[in-house]
Amino acid sequence: MVAAAISAGTLAAVLFATGTGSAPHASTLENYGVFSAPAASGKSSAVAYDRALVPAGALIQVRQITGANGVTTVQLRVAGVKPNHLFGVHIHQKACGADPAAAGKHYQNHPGTDASHTTKDNEVWLDFKSNANGIGSAGAKHAWAFRKGQAGSVVIHNEPGLKGSRVACFTVPFGTS
Repeated sequence: MVAAAISAGTLAAVLFATGTGSAPHASTLENYGVFSAPAASGKSSAVAYDRALVPAGALIQVRQITGANGVTTVQLRVAGVKPNHLFGVHIHQKACGADPAAAGKHYQNHPGTDASHTTKDNEVWLDFKSNANGIGSAGAKHAWAFRKGQAGSVVIHNEPGLKGSRVACFTVPFGTS
């Protein structure tokens, strides 16, 4: 058990030990997680609902950088997911729970229910394809910042776009830094 924890820690350090190389900024939020099965209490910050695609022990890192001008960059990195798979990823409104629906709807800069609001410019889309080793990354940049308390998680879907089922969730308190 200790060796597994050390190996996971070492992998996380190697995978995520890169700087942004960016200019000075107003705030940075960085969260790391290790996926596990949904807890009966629903309190886990990194929940894997479909463990064939996101096995227990898979790693996630999310970084939010918001400049003094309000421009926000979100970076995603994962390791240990199903190799060579195309995933859809979006920021959702609420924290993760034992039920995949707990994360709520997609976070939108300008909230709305019609198709004109469901775009990569109004939402944060971080779709990626994992490589042969189950490692993937994505990034998105927007000219707006998250509203405090209205964006609470990163949800990984089984396919890109808007139709995929929720296979994993990572609670991230966006807009709080």
